[in-house]
Amino acid sequence: MEKLLLIGIDTRSMLNSALKLNYTIYSTSYFSTSDTPIIENQKIILKEEDGVSCGVFEDKFNSENILEISRDYLDEVDYIIPISGISPSDFSKGHKKKILGNKNVKDIENKYNFYEKIKDEFLTPMTFNVIDIDEAFEISKNYQNIQFILKPVQGSGGYDINMLNKNTYIQFNKGEFILQEYVSGINLSSSVLASKDSAKTIMNSRLLTINDFEKNNSFIYVGNILPLTKKSIMANVKDINKINDKMTNTSQDLAEKFKLIGSNGVDYILNENGLYVIEMNPRLQGTFECVEKSLGINMLNAHIKACFGEIIEIPKAQYYSYKKIIYSPTRMKYEKIDLENIYDTPHIGSITEKSEPLLTIIDKDKDFEKLYEKVESASKKVNELAKKSQQGAK
Repeated sequence: MEKLLLIGIDTRSMLNSALKLNYTIYSTSYFSTSDTPIIENQKIILKEEDGVSCGVFEDKFNSENILEISRDYLDEVDYIIPISGISPSDFSKGHKKKILGNKNVKDIENKYNFYEKIKDEFLTPMTFNVIDIDEAFEISKNYQNIQFILKPVQGSGGYDINMLNKNTYIQFNKGEFILQEYVSGINLSSSVLASKDSAKTIMNSRLLTINDFEKNNSFIYVGNILPLTKKSIMANVKDINKINDKMTNTSQDLAEKFKLIGSNGVDYILNENGLYVIEMNPRLQGTFECVEKSLGINMLNAHIKACFGEIIEIPKAQYYSYKKIIYSPTRMKYEKIDLENIYDTPHIGSITEKSEPLLTIIDKDKDFEKLYEKVESASKKVNELAKKSQQGAK
């Protein structure tokens, strides 16, 4: 039986799908939640313990550490699927050949390179490569009526994005940040399957950030609702079919332009000026489980088949699906929460720091209003229980 390695920050959702396929599965990850399947060939960096803090992810996580503990697996397996947190660029030439998915992603993961490649063909925010904060301010002076944001040249999840204003002060090395026109509007995303010969959009969704709930200019990713309909977009739009068609065609065009294979994501912002292309994710996306629940398919299997040249037949959506990541409202010690629609749950007794990911709510329903109520009700309960389990500062 061929051997397949899943490697990334968290492999739980992909493991559940991989174990249904005809491979011997290996897994290395930064952390492992209490609901992560336990398999024979598995390595985890963060060991969660009773009374011990999981720390701050951005301070502790380093992709090089995952590659280091994966060294023997990388040599042993036949195939590798990198998940969020690991780039194909991180692998050696020999190991890169084993990747099922995109291998050359430098013009996609580098947001300025991506902008330069698409700016003449697609609607996209005006973007500049800046060497320091002073240059950012100098550029902004030439565009008095435009609000700008600073974001990392490479990165995902909406972290470290800041509005540029007179009080902004960030130290960074050359090429570390871009200055980008801030486009307000509705966050959307597409999931597209691609082979060497063709591309097919699986589904469009409403993408959610913390700002959608708290209006605090935080762009950190919270989740998705899909499929994209007049109800799930949660905004007053005129022609949802036209929006879906535009997203579908654009995502397919982008996948073909960059010669992508496997499962990929495209993020957009929609406003009165049109559909802006923001960035691409050349790997399996956060909508993974939502797509599986909505369509009744195995997304990992679809990804693998596309990498080998076959794009599966995409069924019609049978359900709405909603994913919402809960960030801890306080420093808290995790106790069992009695809900059926929660995933990525911490180990009992471990401590989650304030504003760190606590768990994920994922559910499905044929009725959008019922689904939304189920997820938001669960969200409220989780936040209430988290506050009751508050721990003192370190």
